[in-house]
Amino acid sequence: MDFISIPIFDVIAGILIVLFAFFVRATIGFGSGLISVSFLTILLPIKITVPAVFILDFIGSIILGAYDFKEVKWNDLSYLLPSTVLGLLLGAYILKYADPQKLTIFLGIFILMYIIYALKVKQDKLPYVKNAAGAPLGFLGGFIGSLYGGGGPPIVAYLQMKHHGKRTFRATFQIVAITDSIVRAAIYISFGLITMKVLRFSGLLIPSLLIGLFLGNKMHFKINQKTFYYSVLLILSLASIGLIIHSF
Repeated sequence: MDFISIPIFDVIAGILIVLFAFFVRATIGFGSGLISVSFLTILLPIKITVPAVFILDFIGSIILGAYDFKEVKWNDLSYLLPSTVLGLLLGAYILKYADPQKLTIFLGIFILMYIIYALKVKQDKLPYVKNAAGAPLGFLGGFIGSLYGGGGPPIVAYLQMKHHGKRTFRATFQIVAITDSIVRAAIYISFGLITMKVLRFSGLLIPSLLIGLFLGNKMHFKINQKTFYYSVLLILSLASIGLIIHSF
């Protein structure tokens, strides 16, 4: 049995993946794109999963961004946002005209390198970076985001090195995610990547998104800062391993 030309097993798996992904997103502030794309691309072509997850991420970012709006650190975004847009443009071009499937290994390796560094250096010993560090990390995040819908790791690294509390971290990340989504919407539509199949598939997954956000938000206020920090690294580890395996 198929639904919108996608096997029903893949649809059910997608529902469960998205519920878990957005539970994580609400708990730690990011990760929904990484988790969703990493696992959905095992089942479906990347040119379906990336635009579909993009739509879901846009909705999730708006909901969390509105909820946490007063906690946003706007000054930290001065270099980060413009460079993210430039990275998005280059990544979208490659997604349209090249084969991004083979590039997933590079994203996985990059994430693992950061995790190793973050584990060796305790959270309170991470260096404090100036806003200008947001330029290269934002560009890389935008580039990766266009290709895989999961450009969070470089931006997470930047915000972790700003030493914010968990809610400020989550709030500020959502502004980057919303900017990312607005730019990617224009790019994907102009490149013809938002098809009816993508819209129907993402629409089917919206209830899972809402349930995941609701449950994850409750968890966000229960965990302490140390648990939050290591939860971030755990999710990054799982995502990187999935991407490396999928590249072969």
